[in-house]
Amino acid sequence: MSAAPMNGEPTAATPVQQVSGAAAVADTPLVVFVPGLGLDGRSWQAVRHRLSGRSLVVLLPSMGRPAPRGTNLRTERQAERLLQTLPGGEPMILVGHSASCPVVVEAASRSRDVAGLVLVGPVTDPAARTWPRMLSQWVRAATHERPARATVLFPQYWRTGAGSMLRGMDAVRHFRTDLALVRLTLPVEIVRGEKDRIASQEWCSQLRGRSNGRLTSVGGAAHMVPVTHPAAVVAAVERVRVLRGRQPHRRPR
Repeated sequence: MSAAPMNGEPTAATPVQQVSGAAAVADTPLVVFVPGLGLDGRSWQAVRHRLSGRSLVVLLPSMGRPAPRGTNLRTERQAERLLQTLPGGEPMILVGHSASCPVVVEAASRSRDVAGLVLVGPVTDPAARTWPRMLSQWVRAATHERPARATVLFPQYWRTGAGSMLRGMDAVRHFRTDLALVRLTLPVEIVRGEKDRIASQEWCSQLRGRSNGRLTSVGGAAHMVPVTHPAAVVAAVERVRVLRGRQPHRRPR
């Protein structure tokens, strides 16, 4: 798979950004970032800039790439796309944001190469997966984001397309992230903003219990933690790195 320049944006035909930190120790797991709904590699730039070791960004339909009408956007299919893109036979840490969290969880259940997960602002709370509830959450979360962030976010949304985003959300809202986590026995770090109305404290606490993982609420942050508080994501990745190897490696159930 060819890669776009690290400072450029991948085209639809080249959804993998160039691996950074290639000179890192080979035993260090590759960190794979998947953008949230409508976002692209730019949403992870601040995190990757601060993170040591190798990393890359994979774009998926509705998550950095347009999703034409008729594209299969079910979480299970998105997980297949992700795994088909990645190198096999080496340990990886998957990092998802918002709607890509279900995708990385499902991918982890299908691959023994996944050594850990970082879930940032994960969805979808079964109690809030109807369109009225989701729209209400989005509006309340947006009120806590800084208006200046619009210059960073809107170009990404425009590139992916509103139709692609709506189709992507309609597909992912049916996935039970909480139940999927039960199948895993690997390190899981959950990160949310304390003002996040999409990934609520109650919902993320449920995920922590299901995964026996760790939950961090970032003070002053809302839903766009990778953009506004990248150091919190880096810290979560580093914790997974430390935990790697302390638990017996699991087979996907």
